[in-house]
Amino acid sequence: MIRVGVVDDSPSIRAVLRELINHEPDMQCVGSAADPYAAREMIKVAKPDVLTLDIEMPRMNGLEFLERLMRLHPLPVIMVSSLTERGSRAALEALSLGAVDIIEKPALQDAEAWEQYAARIVERIRMAAKTNIPCRNPLACAASAAPAAPAAVPRVPAVKAPGRVLGGHDPVVLIGASTGGTEALRLLLAALPASFPPVLVVQHMPETFTRHFAERLDQASAMQVREAATGDSLQWGRVLVAPGHSHLMLTQHGGQWRCQLEASAKRNHHRPSVDVLFESALGLGKRAHAVLLTGMGRDGAQGMLALHEAGAATVCQSEQSCLVFGMPRAAIAIGAAGSVLDLQHIAGHLVQHVH
Repeated sequence: MIRVGVVDDSPSIRAVLRELINHEPDMQCVGSAADPYAAREMIKVAKPDVLTLDIEMPRMNGLEFLERLMRLHPLPVIMVSSLTERGSRAALEALSLGAVDIIEKPALQDAEAWEQYAARIVERIRMAAKTNIPCRNPLACAASAAPAAPAAVPRVPAVKAPGRVLGGHDPVVLIGASTGGTEALRLLLAALPASFPPVLVVQHMPETFTRHFAERLDQASAMQVREAATGDSLQWGRVLVAPGHSHLMLTQHGGQWRCQLEASAKRNHHRPSVDVLFESALGLGKRAHAVLLTGMGRDGAQGMLALHEAGAATVCQSEQSCLVFGMPRAAIAIGAAGSVLDLQHIAGHLVQHVH
């Protein structure tokens, strides 16, 4: 039985969350609180396995409480964020502080939205209950277990300018990630040099968050990072992140590879989907290098297998360095992974084999 605690200043939302959690046969709401001070006492008494935490609350905001919680009493936390500019930035900050996931808060008056929300949040709670919170910083955990030191983090230049457009023999790196991927991607991209070949990223994330996510990655990386748009060319020194509302695909125009966005049906319950990106790159053959990072589910496994069979190099993140070993496990199980590496070794591997 998964013991769940709910922290939200809205009595109606606390009541709805409590009801939908208790409706599930494998979980129980063991306590709720209207603010972080009450939450602290609730956690001591009820000892939840997973906590849902609102960001905007009285007396102490959710981010400050999360920072203290992860330092003193770490447990899996799912942040509940409003779909606003401020809420999106705060949610990404929460992930960097140790939250395992974020989920948007729908309007209370929208019954259909709440039904969909119920299905999503109980799925996220089940996932969160399986995460290894002491290893929420995969790079730090892997470093403590392995003798090798992580790749040096490059100095981020004040002004970034992408290099030349992708040529006929140039490599392309494709990365897919889901739960736990925001921090894994930040650590991985921070270890790549400014002159690295083009990188395309699919991170499962609500569409209101992806632009801010790209901005955060840009601040941490020597490469230029921004949200992808239809028609974008592939350039050395540039990372393009799929927006949360569309699939990201590669297409050829006049012999040149470009990005295309398509808001078509979800694949593996996701849009953007890692499989869609990987399969669109089959024409690159051996020039493609695919990476699957931490995440729940199977998205990316079949696409990675197709790339592997087409001659592409493929890498999966290791179980011990994953927050959730779902997507890499699925790819490894079907023989799609050419290499399985701890997160701290992936950047060095790419620099050696791609750059």
